[in-house]
Parts: sequence; structure tokens; C-alpha cells
Amino acid sequence: MTANFFQNMAGRGLLPVCAAMAIVMALSPCAWAQKKDPQVRISALKGLDWLASEQHRQGYWEANGGQYRVAMTALAGNAMLCEGSTTTRGKYSKNISLAVDYLLEMSQPNGLIGYKNDYHYTYGHGFSMLFLSQVFGEEEDARRRDRLKEVLTKAVQFCGEAQTAAGGWGYVSAKDGNDFDEGSTCVTQVQGLRACRNSGIPVPKEVVDRAVEYINKCTAADGGVQYSIRGGGSRPPITAAAIACLFNSGEANDDALAQKLLKYCEKSIVGTGNQSQFFGHWHYTHYYYAQVQYRLGDEKWNKYFPEIAKEIMRKQSANGAWKEGHVGPVYTTAMNCTILLIENGYLPIYQR
Repeated sequence: MTANFFQNMAGRGLLPVCAAMAIVMALSPCAWAQKKDPQVRISALKGLDWLASEQHRQGYWEANGGQYRVAMTALAGNAMLCEGSTTTRGKYSKNISLAVDYLLEMSQPNGLIGYKNDYHYTYGHGFSMLFLSQVFGEEEDARRRDRLKEVLTKAVQFCGEAQTAAGGWGYVSAKDGNDFDEGSTCVTQVQGLRACRNSGIPVPKEVVDRAVEYINKCTAADGGVQYSIRGGGSRPPITAAAIACLFNSGEANDDALAQKLLKYCEKSIVGTGNQSQFFGHWHYTHYYYAQVQYRLGDEKWNKYFPEIAKEIMRKQSANGAWKEGHVGPVYTTAMNCTILLIENGYLPIYQR
């Protein structure tokens, strides 16, 4: 039973208010998370404080070299939502509000959230759908809510039109990229689409169904998802992301394809210690693999999370950022903070 059930019981006079509140607190994901190692939250807040200090006045964050502003803004804003802040409440409300304004301004007439001279604009578009749809569900200002609905509706339409003939997505739309597609951008789009659907934005079922079939066709005999439908070898990072994508698309946890991919990841992904460097895109991998492990329940999560959290905290810089990787500290810090805070349960897209 959910916390809302007991709150409704109290409101109807069927349960004393004090008893209902005690049960709600006991059931709260955040209350449960706070029973864990307090250093996890301290580390995450330190990271978020660093992100807040790095936000530009116009509301955006950026990667190394001033790149990927749309994607970095959505990832950083999403990490702050995981802490519990919204556009109007919480420690990072101003930062989130500025990020929303920036992304709304970046919405183009054709529905793309981003700019055409970004040669990886589908990443930013997908992450923006994810972030803005989570905000849309909590937005209290009627005018801003209408604007979010308009932007997200057009973003979903653009996403469908950008899908390739094979059912995937590339770094740019099918039209701009000569129908090229690959696995990681496909995952980003599907998760963004599911987040939109969860928030009440209409999403054509056939678009998601074609994407799931694309992932199926990309799966190699060893259970790993290849770089693209054309081949490229099984990739642990894309496979982990694909499982999250399947769960988000509505596929059950016991779906045969998801289980096949999961077995591959369990053999291929080593999360801690020196072995964690044996594959590339470590942060990207665990950004999605953490979502998968959390969705699988406490038995899996309570084994996975303490180790991955320890590894993440071990690499944190004194100023709160994480600096590994070539994309830049905004990227790694936003992803690590999301992992550390995911079990707060504030965002519907990450809930069990």
C-alpha cells in the first residue's frame, strides 16, 4: 500500500492523523534513504552545491570547451530534482527554475529542444524531455505549466519524426543524419518519451514499440547490445542503458529480453575497485545500471548501492565535483549525484 492510501484514510476519518503520519513516514522512500549512510547525502549535496556554483546566469551548464549546453543543463537540473527541490521550493529551486527557463527558450519551432549546430543534439533533446516532464508534473504556475505542455508536446512529435527507418535514433535526426542510428541515443529518447507519457503528454505507442524492436535487433548472441543495428560489438554501457530503457518502455522486469541483457551486464560490469576502469564510459554505465538495480528491488539494490556509493565518494574532489572523463565535471557530477540520490524516490521515472 502507498503513503497516499493512508493519508486518504486519515482524511476520511478512518485512521487517526498521528497514526497515518507515522505510517507515511515509515513508507517514505526519502525516510528510508536517510536511514542509510549519512555520508552519501552529504557527498551528494556537496556535489549539487558545486553544480549550483557553476551555473551560468542564463541558466545553463556546459561541458568542456563550452559544449553540450542543453544536455548538461538537463542532467544537472535533474540531479537537483532528485534532492527534492522543485522550481518553487527547496535549496536548489532557483537553479532549477533558471534551467527550465533556459531549456524552454531553446525549444525550436520544429519541436527540437536544442540547436542544430550541436552535432549530438538528440542527447540534449532526450535529456530535456526527461527533465522538463518531471518539472511539468509539479509545476504550480498555470502559465508556465501551459508552456511546458506545449514544448513537451512538440518535443515528442519531433522525436517521432527524427526516428530512423530501423526504429532507432542517431546523434541527430534521421533526416539530418542520413538515417544513421545507434544504441545510446535510442535509450535517451525512449526514457524521455516515457517520462513525458508518465506526465500526461501523449506519446504514440508505435514509436516506443519500434524502439524496443530496434534494441532487440541490436542484441548479440552473448546478450550484449551492440553499438548499432549494423554491428560494432556488444557494449556494457549501452546494454545497461538498454535495460533501463526496456523497463521505462513498460516491459516487465521478467521480460525475456531484459533478463538476457541483465545476465550479460552481471558478467561484464564490475563496479568497484581497480577493475572499474576496465571498461569505458563508467559514469554513463552506472547512471543507467543504478536505475536498473533500484528497480529490481531491495535484494539487488542493497548489495549494489553501498559498493557503488563508496566508489563514487572515494573519487570526489575537495570542492564537491567529480573530474574523471573527457566530457567534463558537470557531466560526471550530475550523474554521480543522481546515482547517490535515486532512492529518495522523488522522480516518477526512477520509482519502482
